Parts: sequence; C-alpha cells; structure tokens
Amino acid sequence: MNKVSERLVNGIVKENPTFVLALGMCPTLAVTTSAINGLGMGLTTTVVLTLSNLIISLLRKVIPNRVRIPAFIVIVASFVTMVQLLLQAYLPSLNSALGVYIPLIVVNCIILGRAESYAYHNPPIPSFFDGIGMGLGFSIALTLIGMLRELLGAGELFGARVMPASFVPINIFIMAPGAFFVVAALTAVMNVVKEKMAAKGKDVSKFGNGCGSECASCDLACGSRKADFVPAEAEKGGRE
Repeated sequence: MNKVSERLVNGIVKENPTFVLALGMCPTLAVTTSAINGLGMGLTTTVVLTLSNLIISLLRKVIPNRVRIPAFIVIVASFVTMVQLLLQAYLPSLNSALGVYIPLIVVNCIILGRAESYAYHNPPIPSFFDGIGMGLGFSIALTLIGMLRELLGAGELFGARVMPASFVPINIFIMAPGAFFVVAALTAVMNVVKEKMAAKGKDVSKFGNGCGSECASCDLACGSRKADFVPAEAEKGGRE
C-alpha cells in the first residue's frame, strides 16, 4: 500500500478519530442532532485539518520547537476564520446550526493532535493526505451518528421523512443522552468487527490508539516527546 492510500485508510478505519481514538467528542456529541449537521461539521473540520496539516508540514523546519504549539494554533485559527466567513456568506443556516462549535475547531484535539504527531514530522504530501483521511473518518463518524439520532429521534434523514406515520419518535435520541447511546453503540459495533477479524487471523494490531508509546509510563504529553519538555540536566539529576 502506497503512502497516500495508507494515510487515507489510517484516518478512516485504523485510527478513526471518533470510534478508535475517541477524540473531538465535544462537537461529536453536541452537533449531531441531524445528519446534515454532522456532515457539515465533519467537512468543515476536514478542510481546516487538511490545510493546516499542509502548512504546518511546509513550515516544520522554520517553526522553532519551543513555540510550535502557539504556531499551530495561529495557523489553525487563520483557516477556521476563513471557513467561518465562507459559511456565513454561503451557508448561513448551517453556520447558525453549528454555532459556537465552528470557532472551537481551533482547539479541537484532532487538529492539534495531527499537527503535533504527524504534520510537524513528515513531508507535505503525506501530511496533506493524513489530514484528508482523518477528516473523512471524522465526517463519516459524525454523519452516521447524526443519521441514527435523526432517524430514531425524528423519523427523518437529512430532513426528509422516511419513517411511516405510525412511528413514534424516541425524543431522547435528539437530546444529549441520545448522543452517548449512539456513540457507544457504534463504537461497540466497530470493536465487534475488530474481534471477528482477529478471530479469522487478520492483523488488527494497527487499529491503534494514536500513540506508539506505553501510556501507563507517560507523565508528560507523549513518552516520545518527553525530551522536548524536560531539560537534559533536570532529567539527569532526577536519575541521580
């Protein structure tokens, strides 16, 4: 599998931001009251993630290591501002539906996580497609969650009535608890699929948690990045 397709498959399946990494849960739970809201939020995040990954990768040798996080936030915030202005101009109804969660994309842990763990350490083309893959995985997850909540909570899909007139909407699914139920159910389905794949002898070890280090021994951010936070002299003194 070439690098481009590997990045796409990784984001959609192996490290799906919602069902595998459990990242970006605030917008996932808040805006998925309908399929169109979930799709809109997912695609908006995809655009910001893809462009910010590309720019951060292009500037990775210019951005000083000690100020990389503020630099990432400035880059992401610039793209979020542009996307929000475009939504206000051309899709005002979607902009109103998503509300405050559009500017909150700036601090979405999916975007900052990919910038820190991948774009800052890899060339532009793989970083660009990593952003597309992770964004598509996030979009698919939000759309599925929105579809189930809208179907069960209102009997509709993308605003169109699909359930018979005798169907009684289960209102809890378009309320906050319904989001937890649907996310839990879809995550369980993905885990069952992984178990069945493992039982058939397929390698599921790459369905990761986004970290190659041992989390139990990680006390500062990521174990592989510890040297960035702990001065060599302090680390040496701690051993003595």
